[in-house]
Amino acid sequence: MRTHEIPRNYKGEGRILYIFSTKGLIYTTVGAGVGLLFYFIFKMLGLSMVGFIIMLIFAAIGFAIGTLKVPETTAFEITKKTGGENIDNVIMRWIKFKKNNNKIYVYNLEEETKDE
Repeated sequence: MRTHEIPRNYKGEGRILYIFSTKGLIYTTVGAGVGLLFYFIFKMLGLSMVGFIIMLIFAAIGFAIGTLKVPETTAFEITKKTGGENIDNVIMRWIKFKKNNNKIYVYNLEEETKDE
């Protein structure tokens, strides 16, 4: 008698606290770290609540970058090209593109026909 492995759905097993994937948790922590600088600045000015709110906003932005995907829609040029990809991948490609001095090489595959 043979044994057969039954396929299992592994999606979501790498999640921490249900909403955080490892990547999402890292991006949230980095965002909160950046917001923490603003918190200390506003705390010195006596506006600790404003600093805390700004820290939460930066953490939410970090979570969104690490977790969400670009929506697939044809309404905008950017969403036509990057629809369905993770936001952090799109940002990293944009940074690499900017480092490359904005050079794009285009190859024309169409053959030109000359009417004589």
